[in-house]
Amino acid sequence: MIHRFKLTFITTLLLATVLNAQKILVPMEETQTDHLKAYGVAFWMLEHGENVEWLLNYRGGSFLMNAGMELTRELRLRGVSFENVPAGGEVGIYSTIDQNNMDVVLLEKAPKIGVYTPPDKAPWDDAVTLALTYAEINYDKLWDADVLDGKLADYDWLHLHHEDFTGQYGKFYRNYSRTAWYQEQQRQYEAFATSRGFKSVALEKKAVARNINRYVEEGGFLFAMCSATDALDIAIAANGVDIVDQVYDHSPVDPNAQSKLDFSKTLAFTNFHLITDPYIYEYSDIDYPPSTQPRATSAEADYFTLFEFSAKWDPVPTMLTQDHVSAVKGFMGQTTGFKRELIKKHVIILGDVPGGEQVKYLHGNAGKGTFTFLGGHDPEDYQHFVGDPPTQLSLHRNSPGYRLILNNVLFPAAKKKERKT
Repeated sequence: MIHRFKLTFITTLLLATVLNAQKILVPMEETQTDHLKAYGVAFWMLEHGENVEWLLNYRGGSFLMNAGMELTRELRLRGVSFENVPAGGEVGIYSTIDQNNMDVVLLEKAPKIGVYTPPDKAPWDDAVTLALTYAEINYDKLWDADVLDGKLADYDWLHLHHEDFTGQYGKFYRNYSRTAWYQEQQRQYEAFATSRGFKSVALEKKAVARNINRYVEEGGFLFAMCSATDALDIAIAANGVDIVDQVYDHSPVDPNAQSKLDFSKTLAFTNFHLITDPYIYEYSDIDYPPSTQPRATSAEADYFTLFEFSAKWDPVPTMLTQDHVSAVKGFMGQTTGFKRELIKKHVIILGDVPGGEQVKYLHGNAGKGTFTFLGGHDPEDYQHFVGDPPTQLSLHRNSPGYRLILNNVLFPAAKKKERKT
């Protein structure tokens, strides 16, 4: 009887606390217990028809949500720290935001997410699918057939797995061409290309790249990492030009391939030079530092800096750079970063290595849509190799690098909130 009375009293007290708190604040500064799952809770609210206020630059880019027992329970289950805001308490928050380089963006609808990834890939083969899985954000897998059949139009946000859109199988020829997995992948890719009427995988992949480019032009939100970034632009620029060695498509490289590239069609990069040698692990000179040169710094000394933007005047780049730190530790990939001089002038640089040539993070508009590129393979695996064990995000739940990925996931849901003063 006494136990039942205590349980009822505690439940009543908790309910009274929630009812008194009209808002719940999910802080995203250093004190947050699980930054990554916090994004998942924000997405969960959107899926349940609830708006979320994203407080740009306020305590690390916090979230303000309508209080409720279900939300409180979800936050506790996911291990996300939060604060109850008493009735009227949000006025003080808005006042602080008004007086500083901060702003409020309203998240209204959960975007439909598509991840372009091979059907046989596990979530840990790609940092974004790993982040989405850990944050408990739903997504659909898409592959070449879906892209060629026009299914991209069904999705608000698209991530590109580290795919080679030039048709060179990731340029793994030198080290892995005699392995069973490489040969099986080549067999499968060639069979699919033939089934769709293409004479080579390179031609089929270029068709996929054009459809992805069209998706952006028509209003899609694109996010890509590592080799999917430069490989996509190279494939777009090389439409109708043979840029791959005969070990890939049984025909030689066009001797005039470089001069035939059309940089007016690319999203982010221009005036780059191709590297067509199948024994060199690079597509072009976009990658910086190139894989052909040793690293000048160690993992401990490798950092890139996020730019600070005006939250009230530049909300989009501000959203994409929300973090609890301004310097993020670097991480390598087939495309680790981007050479500054090869980036188009209209592209916004979100993060770079100060005083150097490496741009790590960028964003731009194309037609009605946007694209965001992040160099490197895995923010918590400095030098990723084929066959490495998966990253356990439960050990990196406060990862600044993974936060950049999840900023992009919420970006399509955003609408600038108009507040009465």
